[in-house]
Amino acid sequence: MKDIPLTVKRSIELLGLVLIMTVIFLGSDIIMPLLMAFFISIMLLPVYRFFKNYKFPDIIAIIIPIITLLIIIAGLIWFLSSQIAVLVDDFPQIKQNVNTHLNSLSYWINKTFNISSKEQIDFINEQSNKLLSSAGNILSGAVGSVSGFFLFFGLLPIYIYLFLFYKNLFLRFIFMWFRNDSHEKVKESLKATETIIKSYLIGLLIQVTYMTILLGGILMLIGIKHALLIGVIFALLNLIPYIGALFGNIIGVLLTLTSSEELWPVITVLVVIAAVQFLDNNILMPKIVGSKVKINALSAILGVIIGGTLAGISGMFLALPIIAVLKIIFDRSEMFKHWGVLLGDDKPEESPMNLEKT
Repeated sequence: MKDIPLTVKRSIELLGLVLIMTVIFLGSDIIMPLLMAFFISIMLLPVYRFFKNYKFPDIIAIIIPIITLLIIIAGLIWFLSSQIAVLVDDFPQIKQNVNTHLNSLSYWINKTFNISSKEQIDFINEQSNKLLSSAGNILSGAVGSVSGFFLFFGLLPIYIYLFLFYKNLFLRFIFMWFRNDSHEKVKESLKATETIIKSYLIGLLIQVTYMTILLGGILMLIGIKHALLIGVIFALLNLIPYIGALFGNIIGVLLTLTSSEELWPVITVLVVIAAVQFLDNNILMPKIVGSKVKINALSAILGVIIGGTLAGISGMFLALPIIAVLKIIFDRSEMFKHWGVLLGDDKPEESPMNLEKT
């Protein structure tokens, strides 16, 4: 590789990047569950090692943390379904509140843009007919998404079990991939990767818990209806960096509008969400997760958008840990060190253009 011209090296790197993105796009249904299982299995490693230290058989030491994880997920699903059931029970009141808000909006449009109620109704009917004409495609897509969802989460426990059961085999393969004189760097990279993934994912679990309690609890004390549902939905959507918080705000506003005829609860919800987010971003999350690997905001946002484009919601969620792992690898490789600099947050104090030539 040393004899290859620099332009050829950079061209190969870019072609490799395009190839990787193409493979992820075409094989996302296979790759995403594997990546998710890989990250979760690393998070469960301390529990697995705890039971192994007490001489538990491999199978038992692996099954116990997986069952614990499934119980937590089942509890979350039960909680969400119970809150949605309460929302369904309030449907008559929700319908009345929605009609009130729609009438107010119609009056405002009429006064501001001089568009009559009849013109507004005609426009809504026209758009509704367009939506209904493509209902078959929407329904078929929804069925595919639901089946894909169940396939995704159905395979996860199996993949997690196999990753933990064959972890030494995978480690042996990784060490055999590199020359003996690189094994120390490989070992260091693997340890750093494990630390970063564990701190990131465990930090996210803690974040979901305290954001649900903080946001839901404060809104409940103020008297906002469906406060806990708003808290849980926002906390879960907030797992998707940058973009998730925006959707969380929108859903919080919509849920509040449907449960009240007044606007003050909406303003209250937005203010409380902003305060909890500020506390989370600037005080709580940095303390919990730490800053083992710093990723700049541009790389993080682009990673989330590209991940979502290539692999949907799972790609958006996994974007940051994948970028963190790549940065660890790039920083320890002379060949790809410049990519580590590009992803990192170590901004030079002075522009390289201004440095004196030596």
